[in-house]
Amino acid sequence: MKENGLRKTLEAGKTAFGTFCILPSATVVEALGLSGLDFVILDMEHGPLTYQTCEELIRGAECGGAAPIIRVSDNRPELILRALDIGAAGVQVPQVGSKVEAERVVEAAKYAPLGQRGVSIFTRAGGYVGSPDHTERCNAQQMTVVHIEGMEAVQNIGEILETDGIDVIFLGPYDLSQSLGVTGQVDDPRVRGALESCAQKARDAGRFVGSYAKDANMAGWLHSIGVQYIAAYVDATAVSLFYRRLLDDLRGAVE
Repeated sequence: MKENGLRKTLEAGKTAFGTFCILPSATVVEALGLSGLDFVILDMEHGPLTYQTCEELIRGAECGGAAPIIRVSDNRPELILRALDIGAAGVQVPQVGSKVEAERVVEAAKYAPLGQRGVSIFTRAGGYVGSPDHTERCNAQQMTVVHIEGMEAVQNIGEILETDGIDVIFLGPYDLSQSLGVTGQVDDPRVRGALESCAQKARDAGRFVGSYAKDANMAGWLHSIGVQYIAAYVDATAVSLFYRRLLDDLRGAVE
């Protein structure tokens, strides 16, 4: 397992920027890395990606210089194991609402003594031949990211933070807004209050904090409350919006 540049960025106290990817194109992922993004989240929860396509996307991300993080579709050990074995720099797990669920993530993502991840050195993460320090390197380099996305998780954030082996607490503003009865209104004071409270508790517990920014203003506010791992947009959305704006400009220029 290679050294994780994303981890180094966060440990240095810097802010890391990334995006969600649903397009099954290694070329797109490589270009995103070359644009300067620190990480890409390969989204197997909301999108068509498979493990086979994700392996190619990981190669593209590595060529472009972005850390490839896989968001699995569910908190299941076989999904987490496969994501890490194909060489992801980390795994991002949705809808973690309790300490038991957080412990389940660590159990699947970390080798002993931190967890019980199934051992095979004959994987991409192990360079297909492994090394004597394979399990230690994976434990040290591959990151675990858990989503806090509903009021159950907000209420249980203290006990979730007691779980050793979690690197990033990712605060999901959209699912949280739905949980609060204001779906999509991520600037609502109740949503912001919950985000700020969880971010403070996570920082106090020595965890990195992540979240999603819908625009630069939201990114600035998230940074102000201690969020270092900031994801913005989705690759397909960014392409669509760029060409919509470009077409408006082109049509305006010829009218």
